[in-house]
Amino acid sequence: MPPFLKKFFPSVCRKLLEHTPIDRYCQFNSQKLTMFTSSLYLAAILASMVASYITRKLGRRLSMLLGGMLFGSGAIINAAAKDVAMLIIGRILLGFGVGFSNQSVPLYLSEMAPYKYRGALNIGFQLSITIGILVANVLNYFFAKVSYWGWRLSLGGAMVPALIITVGSLLLPDTPNSLIERGQHEEAIAKLKRIRGIDNVEEEYNDLVAAGETSKLVEHPWRKLLQRKYRPHLTMAIAIPFFQQLTEINMIMFFAPLLFKTIGFGSDASLMSAVITGAVNVVGTLVSIGVVDRWGRRILFLEGGIQMSICQIAVAIFIGVQFGVSGEAGNLPKWYAIVVVIFICIYVAAFAWSWGPLGWLVPSEIFPLEIRSAAQSLSVSVNMIFIFAVGQVFLIMLCHLKFGLFLFFAFFVVMMTIFVYFFLPETRGVPIEEMAIVWKNHPFWGRFFADDDLPSNANIEMEKNGYVTKTV
Repeated sequence: MPPFLKKFFPSVCRKLLEHTPIDRYCQFNSQKLTMFTSSLYLAAILASMVASYITRKLGRRLSMLLGGMLFGSGAIINAAAKDVAMLIIGRILLGFGVGFSNQSVPLYLSEMAPYKYRGALNIGFQLSITIGILVANVLNYFFAKVSYWGWRLSLGGAMVPALIITVGSLLLPDTPNSLIERGQHEEAIAKLKRIRGIDNVEEEYNDLVAAGETSKLVEHPWRKLLQRKYRPHLTMAIAIPFFQQLTEINMIMFFAPLLFKTIGFGSDASLMSAVITGAVNVVGTLVSIGVVDRWGRRILFLEGGIQMSICQIAVAIFIGVQFGVSGEAGNLPKWYAIVVVIFICIYVAAFAWSWGPLGWLVPSEIFPLEIRSAAQSLSVSVNMIFIFAVGQVFLIMLCHLKFGLFLFFAFFVVMMTIFVYFFLPETRGVPIEEMAIVWKNHPFWGRFFADDDLPSNANIEMEKNGYVTKTV
């Protein structure tokens, strides 16, 4: 919004309002703007470390409650901001809220969901985010028309998701896993019966108790995470969020408003860009919900990676041909912009049904209870570290590498697709507490497991429930 940029980032505003030809690659290259954007992720890194302890010792529910309250506080401060320092403080509080929420919500969903529908229910978290982004972008368009203070409504609107997660955490029960881990066995049985809708929960309860007893023996989960048998979990906790951020979907979105303006939407270009790509994002996430528990995680990772790499290379060629290294668009043909927009939408769809939701789902479902909070905290921290790092250098890299930046990230999309093919086993339909058998059966990761590292009833339970673990 121009009034927001004029008040807090005047140098960026001047670039946008200049009528002389500008370098599209460098128009938003402002260190102050970058720091404002990235401060959220730096705060989330720190918060996720604290949230690991709270989530384990005090429960998932309390961690979600703190996340909602911190996020709401940040929204209020940002809406009332009078200078950049106040903006950054509010942004940091938002980051604390994100750190707590991303630590606890995926764990909560994975532990509460029946294993047969764990993928779809967990991706509901990502669906809520994509719908929220779409609604926020539509509202921002109308807020932008509210004279000088519309940006305050936009930033204050973050109170809505903050209230939802705060009130929700007060109304929802804690997970049976967490209750057992904290010694509240009677309450855990009652909650398990209520959640599953049946009285015969003894088998699942016994599995959770066995996992809980193992967890209690672990005094230092971070140190435990470094043991040899957790090498696969440690690798995935780092590699999956690392690769997820190097898809760099934000870069694809960066040029979208200009292309929509060229097609003919004029001053409504940013809105139409946000609405169309946001709608594609929502639809893609719905597709993922519909097929993740039928087709599995691997096939979505692989197909999405191939689709995204092709689209990034195509967009790099189109942007490079038209913008060159000068960054001046000149007279961009309408048909040309339409083709690029189509590739952007195909890219967004691929991300929405693969690395977008699965980047959160898979780490939350593969960790045994004794290291779950620590490993999830590590996964969230790695995610935020690379969002922060990429955010710090993205505009600088775009300004210097030009369209070559698309090829830079396309290379990583290819690499992460190869990584998934060789190193990530299928986790569809496997109870969390019996996930060790999946790693044991993997041709590479199996070497890190001894027979006594597996749950005593793992093979029996896998066969009883009809799980067939296949690895490539």
